[in-house]
Amino acid sequence: MQKIILSRSDKKILTEHAENEKPIESCAILFGKDDAISEIFLTKNIEESPVNFTISNEQLIEGYKIAEEKGVDVIGIFHSHPNSEAYPSNTDKKFMQSNPVAWIIYSGANKDFRAYILESEIKEIPIEEK
Repeated sequence: MQKIILSRSDKKILTEHAENEKPIESCAILFGKDDAISEIFLTKNIEESPVNFTISNEQLIEGYKIAEEKGVDVIGIFHSHPNSEAYPSNTDKKFMQSNPVAWIIYSGANKDFRAYILESEIKEIPIEEK
């Protein structure tokens, strides 16, 4: 995966989710094909933390079930950093190893979206609007 394609309306949904969840990190599972996100599954941060997020096993299972039923893939994990830049934290880097999909981070500090993948190291990939 060399880029991620995210529609303006999907960015709006994710921005609203992040802003509504402040001061805690928001999170979501992103469905699609190849590099294009086609659907968002908003999830709850069960840690209710401003610096970490965890999606419950129930919601993860539900997300993968929805993806299978719709014939799409889980191609990304979204979360927000309510008060900091959109760069992966050390915790994010650890979890990227067990979830090898695109990670999209929204910064509540500067309203910026950035996307990353883990290859041999963390690599930023461009977000294109469709």
